[in-house]
Amino acid sequence: MSILKEIWHGNVCPQTDSRNNSPEMKELIEYMARHHDDLLKTMTDEQKEIFEKFDDCWSEYMSLGEAAIFEYAFKLGMQIAISVTN
Repeated sequence: MSILKEIWHGNVCPQTDSRNNSPEMKELIEYMARHHDDLLKTMTDEQKEIFEKFDDCWSEYMSLGEAAIFEYAFKLGMQIAISVTN
């Protein structure tokens, strides 16, 4: 199947494709998860609620950033492809 069809059918999702994560990134994700869990164990219910709101905002911010980077990189790649054909 072509990459365009893969994108259309939702089979390509760069932000969740773990094949793109380097060993360093995977290790960092594991550390972050462990520290996240350890931190939650020390918090009151009110602190957990505030931290969850922060975590949600951070996730949304990162998602917007990833989308902007993807758009920029795609446009840059297309400009490179166009310049090659000229």
